[in-house]
Amino acid sequence: MRIALTTFLSAAVITLLLGQPTLSDEIPLANKTAHDFEFQLPGGDPLPLAKFKGKPVLVVNTATECGFKGQLGDLQTLQDDYAERGLVILAVPSNDFGGQEPRAGEELKGYCSAKYGATYQLAAKSAVKGENAHPFYKWAVTQFGMTARPYWNFHKYLIGPDGTLVNWFSTPTRPTAKKVRRAIETQLQNMQQQS
Repeated sequence: MRIALTTFLSAAVITLLLGQPTLSDEIPLANKTAHDFEFQLPGGDPLPLAKFKGKPVLVVNTATECGFKGQLGDLQTLQDDYAERGLVILAVPSNDFGGQEPRAGEELKGYCSAKYGATYQLAAKSAVKGENAHPFYKWAVTQFGMTARPYWNFHKYLIGPDGTLVNWFSTPTRPTAKKVRRAIETQLQNMQQQS
């Protein structure tokens, strides 16, 4: 026992002297920004949100068999209206609510493109609620509380150019609603002022 304790203490001292990261050096979830998270692309490649630093990002959990699936077309409208000014739309397919996303990968990407003309960024299917939720969604709850978590498909989070979570919109709020557009335009103005 004494040898094990001595070995552990020696390793801890060496780690501190060499400056190796320890658990206490990890950023607490609540202190992270969206840029600290990574999704995957439908083909499995990484999609780090840090790739979008300096741009606002609208993250929406989607489902192609949901009664709100018309919002997939609304997302393309936003893409058409704001992509050239810097807005990034990230659709995160999820099967968490009513099993309404049977598709995955390239099949899902092809469906959204053919049916809705989708040219916005599509992530791989991810969990957005519960213990298995993607870390981004767990983080979002630390930012705005439990009332801001997804309760159904097409929940929307707006991320500012600096990676902070600046707003959220519930499922029934269409992506093209005035209040969503106003929030996006505010972030686009912030982006221009910071550049």
